Amino acid sequence: MGPALEVIGGKWKALLLWQIHKAPARFGELKRLVPDISEKMLIQQLREMEADGIVHREVFPEVPPRVEYSITEFGIELDNALIPLARWGKQHAGRSDGQRPGKASVLAPHGL
Repeated sequence: MGPALEVIGGKWKALLLWQIHKAPARFGELKRLVPDISEKMLIQQLREMEADGIVHREVFPEVPPRVEYSITEFGIELDNALIPLARWGKQHAGRSDGQRPGKASVLAPHGL
C-alpha cells in the first residue's frame, strides 16, 4: 500500500489523474476543472505526477508554447486501481457528508 500512496497521496492527484484520464489537458484547463487548487499546488502536483511516470508532459513547438498533459500506461493502471476506492467513497459519503472540519468534499472519478 505504501508505494501506491507515495504516488497518489494527497488531496489533488487523484482528481487531476481523473481529469487527465478523460482527455489530455492543458494547464489552464486543469485549473478550471479543479478550481479549488492553487496555481502553485497544481504546478507542484503535475511535476510530481510527471516524475512518478503517471502523466506525460508534452511541449509543442509553437509560439506561444503549448504544454499538454496526458495519462501514461502506468497512470491508466493506477487510475483503474482507484475505481474500487472511489466506489467505496461514494457508498460511504453520507456517513460524514464530507463535512469534517478542514475537509472539502470532492467528486468521485468515473462518475461513481
